[in-house]
Amino acid sequence: MTSAEHIFSVTEINRRARQLLETHLATVWVSGEISNLSTPSSGHWYFTLKDEKAQIRCAMFRGHNALLRFKPEHGMQVIARGRVSLYEGRGDYQLIVENLQVAGAGNLQVAFEQLKNKLAAEGLFDEDFKQALPDMPRHVGIITSPTGAAVRDIVSVFKRRFPATKLSIFPVPVQGADAAPAIIRALQLANTQPDIEALIIARGGGSLEDLWAFNEESVARAVFASEIPIVSAVGHETDFTICDFVADVRAPTPSAAAEILSPELSDLIALFNYYADLFQKQLQQKIALHRQQLLHLSKRLRHPGHTLREQQQKLDHLEWRLQQAALSRLRQPQQKLAQLAASLNNLSPLNTLQRGYAIATTDAGTVLTHIEQAHIGMTFDVQLFRGKLRGRIETIYPDVIDHNQ
Repeated sequence: MTSAEHIFSVTEINRRARQLLETHLATVWVSGEISNLSTPSSGHWYFTLKDEKAQIRCAMFRGHNALLRFKPEHGMQVIARGRVSLYEGRGDYQLIVENLQVAGAGNLQVAFEQLKNKLAAEGLFDEDFKQALPDMPRHVGIITSPTGAAVRDIVSVFKRRFPATKLSIFPVPVQGADAAPAIIRALQLANTQPDIEALIIARGGGSLEDLWAFNEESVARAVFASEIPIVSAVGHETDFTICDFVADVRAPTPSAAAEILSPELSDLIALFNYYADLFQKQLQQKIALHRQQLLHLSKRLRHPGHTLREQQQKLDHLEWRLQQAALSRLRQPQQKLAQLAASLNNLSPLNTLQRGYAIATTDAGTVLTHIEQAHIGMTFDVQLFRGKLRGRIETIYPDVIDHNQ
């Protein structure tokens, strides 16, 4: 080594190597398979790109990876655009990735599948979370472009099938960077309206990129959070979006969404007539049944007049019995009195007198019953049945009747 030769420090040689790499390999496209993927909390991504014979370390910083619609996975074949550089601290050269694309399938398709799998794993597509649509909503909100064909088709179907439905349009852009935030705001606003019973999210057909606003995770979560049932009608019948999977019902077209929520007026009239006839028949049957029951009861029940007459007869009979009882009660004392009168009559002196006997009494009123009570010259009265005699004793005859005979 001569004094003219420059001696590099490790730092200097790594810096010189980095400068040479960045100068001569400023922007390169590299294809390979991702391995050793690391996503620390800093937001930067670190991984290795490899093929059958070699590998290179890669770094994709947060400012660039935030622009990707998909997330890289281990084993994914990609095409990376970036610049070759050298990490001076370790002397490792690496590819600083600025853009990443999926090899073969498009980035959007990969992002779609990744988000679909993620939300499905979280249960956002489960039938248990699906809300039932009202049979005949009186007020329907429509989230779509105010100038597109979708809104015209929806309004036309409602006017034709069931014009009584109130429609409220929440105008939003349906593609571009502003579409997803606007759709979310419209969903939130619609959920503050107390009388809206169903929502339609709609737009016409387009490419996957045109429909991408309806594949944004933020839109999917806003649809899932809605308390109002939602019909998703994005694109044509063959188009599917994340919004379709999260919504309560998916309609193949905007017109089909309107038909789902609007009953056919003629069908309603026919249904009304059917139930009206059914109700009338049932009512007639009930009337006939009640009429039979009333007739049966009327046979069992007697007219009040008959009951009154029977009660009057009972009352007359009771009155007669009362009179008879009163007469009987009166006759008993009369009979007793007659008996007593007869007994008294038998014992009456008048009755004795009537049979020819007489009663002699002294002037003092004492009845003369023994000869010993009389003396010569005594005056006395003789009571006959009719009349009274006055006499004076002149002669007294002793009793000659033999009481022992």
